[in-house]
Amino acid sequence: MNVNGKAKDSLVLREEGNSLFKSGDVEGAVCRYTQALKLADGPSEKAVLHRNRAACYLKLEDYSKAEADASKALDTDPGDVKARFRRAQALQKLGRLDQAFLDAQWCAQLETKNKTFQEMLRQIGAQIQQKTVQSSSTDARVQQMFNLLLDASSQPSDQQKAAQNLVVLSREEAGAEQIFRNDGVKLLQKLLEFKQEDVVLSALRSLVGLCTGHQSRTMAIVNEMGMEKLCSIMGSESESVSLAACHLLQVMFEALTQGMKKDVRGKDAAILPEPSRELRSMLQHLLDMLPALSVSGSGRDSAINLLVKQVPRKSQKDPNNSLTLWVIDQGLKKILEVAGTIPEVSGGPPLSDNTHMSCSVLLNKLYDDLKGDKERENFSRLCEEYVQQHFGSSALDRKLRAIQTVSALLQGPSDVGNRCLELSGVMDAVISQCGSHNLVHQQVAVEALIHAAGKAKRASFITANGVALLKDLYKKSENDGIRVRALVGLCKLGSAGGTDFSMKQFAEGSTLKLAKQSRKWLCNESLPASSRRWAIEGLAYLTFDADVKEELVEDKQALQAMFQLAKSDDKTVLFAVSSTLVNCTNSYDVEKPDPQLVELAKYAKQHIPEEHPKDAQSFVQQRLAKLLGAGVVSALVCMVKQESPALTDACRECISRVFLAVVERQEDRGTVVAQGGGKALIPLASEGTDVGKIKAAQSLAKIAITSNPEIAFPGERVYEVVRPLVNLLKLECTLLQNFEALMALTNLAGVSERLRQKIIKEKAVPKVEGYMFEDHALVRAAATECMCNLVLSTEVQKLFVATGNDRLKLLVLYSGEDDDRLRKAAAGTLAMLTSEQPELCSRIPDTTSHWLEILQSLLLNDNVELQLRGAVITHNMMQAERSLAEQLMDSEALEILSVLAKGGAPGQGPVARTAKQCLDVALEYGFIKSTGGQGEGGHSAEP
Repeated sequence: MNVNGKAKDSLVLREEGNSLFKSGDVEGAVCRYTQALKLADGPSEKAVLHRNRAACYLKLEDYSKAEADASKALDTDPGDVKARFRRAQALQKLGRLDQAFLDAQWCAQLETKNKTFQEMLRQIGAQIQQKTVQSSSTDARVQQMFNLLLDASSQPSDQQKAAQNLVVLSREEAGAEQIFRNDGVKLLQKLLEFKQEDVVLSALRSLVGLCTGHQSRTMAIVNEMGMEKLCSIMGSESESVSLAACHLLQVMFEALTQGMKKDVRGKDAAILPEPSRELRSMLQHLLDMLPALSVSGSGRDSAINLLVKQVPRKSQKDPNNSLTLWVIDQGLKKILEVAGTIPEVSGGPPLSDNTHMSCSVLLNKLYDDLKGDKERENFSRLCEEYVQQHFGSSALDRKLRAIQTVSALLQGPSDVGNRCLELSGVMDAVISQCGSHNLVHQQVAVEALIHAAGKAKRASFITANGVALLKDLYKKSENDGIRVRALVGLCKLGSAGGTDFSMKQFAEGSTLKLAKQSRKWLCNESLPASSRRWAIEGLAYLTFDADVKEELVEDKQALQAMFQLAKSDDKTVLFAVSSTLVNCTNSYDVEKPDPQLVELAKYAKQHIPEEHPKDAQSFVQQRLAKLLGAGVVSALVCMVKQESPALTDACRECISRVFLAVVERQEDRGTVVAQGGGKALIPLASEGTDVGKIKAAQSLAKIAITSNPEIAFPGERVYEVVRPLVNLLKLECTLLQNFEALMALTNLAGVSERLRQKIIKEKAVPKVEGYMFEDHALVRAAATECMCNLVLSTEVQKLFVATGNDRLKLLVLYSGEDDDRLRKAAAGTLAMLTSEQPELCSRIPDTTSHWLEILQSLLLNDNVELQLRGAVITHNMMQAERSLAEQLMDSEALEILSVLAKGGAPGQGPVARTAKQCLDVALEYGFIKSTGGQGEGGHSAEP
């Protein structure tokens, strides 16, 4: 391509960018300007493109990029007023007020009569003054608190209050900065040595405030305090202190990783050079905590939880899994060491009830984050070597450690667990130890057998070889813990047919007997919680059978016991409870086979899945009502609150499925909201599997459709609902999900301008426009209703004002459709637009030659709401332009309006008033004359 050709292409792209910007497609404009920059030759052309792109970034609220682009434009032309003004705007938003003031002052001095520049200068000046006052006030408050806390003679209650005030102050940016600059980190370190737990917690929470969203402060604090100190606090025997330290480390990780992902400017400009080095050092300390004897069980769980959250990639689209590979290289053996620990056999580090499950989740997360067979093969090889190393020993305790490790792998990366189970002698040892007289040895082996039975690959082998053994243990063991575990193994094997009624594994009635015994164990409070948890595990499998579901929901004592365990500290029960509830509510996915394929299968004598009669919708509805009455919502809410690796993505999905089932009936939604269901659904809609997030978002939509959004989601929570709803506006979602999301967004858009702005910011408007073309009548009407509320925002109105699109034409045409719901929405949108943007009135006749017929059909409609919309549009058009009024008065509209102005029909008051206003306008223009004989305000239809 020659030079002139490149320059021409650059200019074409720039003009395209300008047009896209004017029409509201800001991202499209950014794309065009970026393409043009690659082709532009001269520095002056590049400066214009950078300046234009800066305007786009300001609109997109990406102020760092806006400032960078404006600066590049000014490097070429320091006298460019537009570029300097845009940089001032960006700097103001970034909080760099001194620099923003200099740029604004330069603009104001250059164009002294420009009111926009003068106003901006005044605003920034006021902000600087306010910041100065606030800073001096904050300095005094910080100093006062420091004095109280350092004074040995201060009352403990005063010190405690001062520590709490420090937490509040640290949450404000000005306060956090003052604490940090006044050597506050050293003071907070001293507070961490206090014996009062409340003061220690306040110090940890203050450090959270200092680190939140601030990379440079975080790195300085990590270097000053040291990870060893932070990890020792997290390893504390006090669970509340351990959790607070875990939260602090979580915030630190987030501050460092976010800093690595984006170009951080503004308040956090002083970034230390290599956060990845600090990150790996922090992770190394967490890995070292795992086998440490000095660390408490809750501290170890917190370390595992942090590794689960921080190591694997957040998205599979990110190609870099180097952190996972590093952790496997440095720490896999340490994780396996904890996973294989049996405190009663070989001592080892203290464990909680949740530790083994947490290790399984971490191992699974690491394995899932691997790319390709080579990385997975290496992971499997390391696990096999570890198991063989212990299993090859003659010492029984080491063989048991190997079996416990295999058990943990079967609950996590099951493919790896199966491979380890197939190592020579391992399965035989498991079977052998099931008959051991040592209860601990027997328990370890039985649990391994149960976990193996849950995997399809092993189930047939165990059905053939292990059923007799499990039955023997169940009937003859004198220990309830062993019996309940054996029962679960039988439950798993008995449920191999899933929901297929025709695939019963055991004799008629056996499944019900197992379920009855499971419920009995569950309600037996004299049993340890770990044994009662196994009873729920059994029910999670047995509730595939509809008879078992029916008996469970009738057993209020069993439901209460299950819900109490769900709310307890034993997080390992979460998946079993949520799975049981999914089965009871039939909220699993069932594919209905094609009737023709069923007939073919019958002809070919192939197996056809059968539905249990008690899985019919009427039975499901009754079960849902009983679960709601027993308090299922409060149990689900507590489960979502659990900060534990046991709340896996699969577990979240199950909870989301149950929520969707319980909000299905409109009359139950108020109960769900009252018990905290609305709040619990928001995190479920943003974290977890794609299916789980969609189910949770659909539940939110159902609530937002039938409830007042401000009551269902009070305060700031209502703004968090927007993104999940917008995420339902995708082609991969069902039309029902699209429809419900549009209905919910319509309700939200009608609440406030701030909510409309949030919807716009989430890029919902183009999606809503897309659904206005949908073939399905209800979806099309719902999208148009949503647009009707969105056009209350000036930003959306401007999209219709922009030329070169058919937005206005579509509304005019829809106003003439047969579908009353669609007509109301389209005509309502037109009424709003023609009122707020009068210039659109003159463009209506250009949209279609049938515009007058459409308007008249609205006025003549039997539906009063459509009449009113037609009258408002007519009035707006007549007010906007004399020529439009003349066209309307020369048509049948004059006669129609004259009739409507007389009113008379029920509910026609607003229509009559608006019609009269139209005639008043015609009178002012002189198109008609007033007649005294028609009563006050009478008009003659004669010109």
